Amino acid sequence: QVQLVESGGGLVQAGGSLRLSCAASGRTFSTYTMGWFRKAPGKEREFVATISRSGISTLYADSVKGRFTISRDNVKNMAYLQMNSLKPEDTAVYYCALSRVLGTPSNEHEYDFWGQGTQVTVSS
Repeated sequence: QVQLVESGGGLVQAGGSLRLSCAASGRTFSTYTMGWFRKAPGKEREFVATISRSGISTLYADSVKGRFTISRDNVKNMAYLQMNSLKPEDTAVYYCALSRVLGTPSNEHEYDFWGQGTQVTVSS
């Protein structure tokens, strides 16, 4: 069993930046694909970004491409989401998740373990 804990959320003005972190327990973090998803009020949870086990391959939602950067540190069992040029529409609860699927899966149903989420609020 793997446990995930997100941190780094908060309130920021439009145009600002935040860096989310995801800490994973266990020794098998490097064997999982890692992804970030978000859920805004009144909307379904949506894909944000994913990174392969090695960190070589990444995939981003069109809405965040060029503004967000996903990364991971397999030695520290950590993953990150650097969010720049934030917009009010980025306001959501952000979740990190792990998948046994190789590559860069973007469907939430392909993810096996989830964190509790961290709130990101972007004011206009």
